[in-house]
This record gives sequence, C-alpha cells and structure tokens, in this order.
Amino acid sequence: MGSVIRSAGMRGFSDVVGQFGGDAAALAVQYRVPLEALGSDDVLVSDVAMAKLLEGAARELPCPDLGLRMSEYQDIGILGPLAVAVQNSPTVGAALGCASQFLFLHSPVLRFTIVPDPEGRAGEVGLCYGSSQGTPPRQATDAILAFAHRMIRFLVDGPYGLHSVHLSHQPRASAARYAEFFGAEVRFGQAASLLRVPRSLLDRPLVGVDGTLREIALEYLHSHFPEPGRVVAPQVRNAIDGMLGTSPPRIESAARLLGMHPRTLQRRLAAENTTFEALLDDARRDAALRLLTRTDLPLQQVAGLVGLSEQSALTRCVRRWCATTPRAIRAGAVAVAPSSGAAIRAVEIAAGTGPVGAAAGCRAGGPPAPAQGAAPSYE
Repeated sequence: MGSVIRSAGMRGFSDVVGQFGGDAAALAVQYRVPLEALGSDDVLVSDVAMAKLLEGAARELPCPDLGLRMSEYQDIGILGPLAVAVQNSPTVGAALGCASQFLFLHSPVLRFTIVPDPEGRAGEVGLCYGSSQGTPPRQATDAILAFAHRMIRFLVDGPYGLHSVHLSHQPRASAARYAEFFGAEVRFGQAASLLRVPRSLLDRPLVGVDGTLREIALEYLHSHFPEPGRVVAPQVRNAIDGMLGTSPPRIESAARLLGMHPRTLQRRLAAENTTFEALLDDARRDAALRLLTRTDLPLQQVAGLVGLSEQSALTRCVRRWCATTPRAIRAGAVAVAPSSGAAIRAVEIAAGTGPVGAAAGCRAGGPPAPAQGAAPSYE
C-alpha cells in the first residue's frame, strides 16, 4: 500500500517538462497527480502516483535524466521548517542527523541514514537513501540523491570530498551525464543508493550558524510534529490556520488544498488518531488565546476571527478549554502563556509555515479518533 509525499519534491517538474515541449498539467492528470501539486510545496500526493508521473514523463518526453534536472530547481527550502534547524546545525553530521530524524515530514516511508562504507574502506561512510517500501524508483532516487548532494554543497559552501556515488538502478541517461552532475565516479546496479564520503565530513563545522535559532526550530518541530506517523494532521492544521478568519473552516476546503477527497482525508486523519473537528478545535483554541492575550480586539471580533458566529459561542469554548471566561483571560486572572515566543514566530516566517500558539493550563479540544488498523509498480 502506498504512502504520501509532499509536493515540494516536484519542484522543477513543470520547468523541465516545458523545456522538452511537454505539458506538465496533462501529464499530472494522466498519472492522477493533483494539479495543485504543480504549484505548491504542501500538497500531499500519493508516492506511487508521483513516482509513476516521474517515470512516465521521463519516458514520454523523453528526458532520461529528469530527476537530476529537477534537483537543479530545488534548494534547502523544500524541507520547510526543517531547513532552519538543518542549516543552523553545528556540524555536517548534526545537520544530516536532523534531516534524517524529521524526514517523515516529507514522506513517512523515506529513509536517509549514515551507513558503513559499502567498499569497506576505513575513514569513509555512505550517506544512504532508501524507502521502507522497497527499492525506490529510478527518477525519484536520482532526484533525492541529487538534492542531498546539492544540499551538502550548500551547507559547506563548496565541494565536500565526494568519493563516488552508488545507485541501485541501471541508468537511462548516460553514465557520463551522472558523472558530470555529481563530479565523481557513479556506479550502477549497486545494493543501495548512497553517496560515499570521508567520515571526517561529519565533523566538519558549519559556518555562520545560530545555535539559538536551531534550538527554537527543533522545539517547533518536536511540538508540532511529535509522531512520525502523524503526517497528514499537521498539514490539515496548517490549512485550518489559513482559513480561520478568512473563510469557513470546512473539511472540504482542507481536502481541496491537500489534493484529496474529503473521505480520504477523514480516513487518513483517523489513521493518525485524530479528526478534522479535533484539529479545528485546537486551532480555534490557540488563535483565541493568542488574540485574547495579545490584542484588545472586541470579543465579538475575536469570535469571528476564530470562525465562531457569536460571542456567546466563544465564551462557551473558552469555558470548555480553560474553565474560565474570555474576559478573565484578557484581564490576566488566569495564567496563560504561549508555547512559542517571538523567535518561534521568526522560524515560521523564515520557513513559510502558518501561525502557531497554545496555552498552559488549557486542555486540547476534542478527543482523538480511534486508530484504524506489495511493493507498487512504477512503470
């Protein structure tokens, strides 16, 4: 059974397809990839559908080095909030460890690990890419390993001692094209796809990092994405945050933003032990408490900004969340502290994520939903 992957991995697809005279939108429709994924980083796409799209486009254009070409349009920003923590890590090894730890935000099945050198040479290690669902397809492997190569070059501002590249597949493009891209020997048909690098690279310090910003970014990631299995829920929460105060927060709207059917979204949220209603309640709580403690807006306006029709509805919600009234919270009679300060807000701005907030002493909204309990072909 397939999983999902953020559409950030498709950056550059439309550009490359256009260079070859193709129609990216038509290809997306053909392979059942939401059109929204072509212009947004945060649409959740079936990993099988995306893999079939890349393989099909590479074959039909033809563009055998599609994955390599796409990576040239991708920078560290495709990692979202994780990019802030990665690029402010003290060493290359710490940066790679951070990326590996939170890679589930991009896709729950992807793996990026540091392994012993497959050729058994002392002083070398492999930076290995793989999937929990078997050998990844050709173009996806090329794109992700190429991105890892470019990310490390970005972190160290230049060459990093890449010795050779192992790829588990046989090439469709020429071996010379791969060697030109990576600037190193590339071997095909290997047991795993990886970059062979000096072990000393892991201890190489990064320049110009902000340790405080890294800790804040990690706190943000841990608090907002605590469980590797919860991939859809954070995306829905971000969608709800964007709807509050601007449009009615409905599951149909969130599903459309994420490129899936509302019933599919309900099932995936249930599999992550939550519901749309619970996420909406949490978002309303955080927004309401932030507005009550940081602004002097009239209570009726606060109610409207959190998607409630009347001030009395706001009062009932605050009583349920905090066992007190909105006026008491605004007057400071109840201790309410945001879980993230101004610096967390800076992380969100830098990463392009939505607003966050919470309150000490106020409980989460609704109860969680009960949990629900063959390698795909990409050709």
